Amino acid sequence: MPMLRGLLLTLSLLIPPSAHADMVWPALYLETRLFSWWAIGLGLVVEIFFIWKVFALPARNAVVADLAANAASALLGALLIPLAGIAWEVFPGLAFYHLLNWGTFNPVTWVATFIFACLINAWLESYVLKRFFRLPFTKRTFSWLTLANAISVGIAFGSLWWTPVET
Repeated sequence: MPMLRGLLLTLSLLIPPSAHADMVWPALYLETRLFSWWAIGLGLVVEIFFIWKVFALPARNAVVADLAANAASALLGALLIPLAGIAWEVFPGLAFYHLLNWGTFNPVTWVATFIFACLINAWLESYVLKRFFRLPFTKRTFSWLTLANAISVGIAFGSLWWTPVET
C-alpha cells in the first residue's frame, strides 16, 4: 500500500498543471466569503441577537451558545455546503442547464446555493443548541434561526456582488 501511494504521488507530480481541471460552482465562491473574518464577525453579532431574543437567554449564555453552534456549523458546513452545491449541479442543475442553455453560474443556482447554505447552517446550529444547550426547538424557533442565518449568509452572499471573486 505505501508503494502504491508513492507511485500515485510521483505520477501526480509528473502530470502538467494545465492538465488539472479547476472546477468551481457557486457554493465554492460563497464558501470563501462565509469564512472571511468580517462575515464571521457580522454573522455572529446577528445570530447572537436572535438566540438571545428567541430563547430568552442571558446575554452571556447566548454568546456561548452561538459560538458553539457556529463552530459546529463552520466545521461541518465547510464540507456540507459545497457538497450540496455539487449535488445541485448533478441534479437538478444539469437537467435545466441543458434545457435553458445556461451554465453553472445562473440566477437559479445562486438562489439554490443561498437556500442550501441557510438551511444547512440552521440545521447544524439547531442540533447543537438542542443537544448541548437543551434549548427547545419548534418550527417557530427553527424558522427564526433560519432567518438569522439568512441574514448572516446574505452578508457574505451580497459581498460577491460588491466585490466579485478574482479568478
